[in-house]
Amino acid sequence: MAVTAFALLADPTRVRMLWALREADLDVGSLAAVAGCRPTVASQHLSKLRFAGLVDGRRQGQRVVYRLRGGHVRALLTEALFQADHHVTGTPTHD
Repeated sequence: MAVTAFALLADPTRVRMLWALREADLDVGSLAAVAGCRPTVASQHLSKLRFAGLVDGRRQGQRVVYRLRGGHVRALLTEALFQADHHVTGTPTHD
C-alpha cells in the first residue's frame, strides 16, 4: 500500500489536488481548476486516489466533494513537499 501511495504522489497533478485538499473539501471542478486540468482528467486522478485510500468522496446534491483521508495523508504530503522545498532552496535538513 505504501508503494502505491508513493507512486501516486509522483504525479504533479495529483500532488496539486492533494495539496488543495489540505485546506478544504473540494469538488471535481474546483480541483481541476487548482490542478490546471480538465474535470474529466481530475476525475480520473481522483478515482486512483480513492482506490489507494488517500481521499474520500461524499455526495453533496449533484456533486461529489472530496477530502483527504486522515491526518497521515496530510502529514505525508506536507513532509514530502517540505523536503522537496529544502532540497530546491538549499535549506539545511533538520530532525
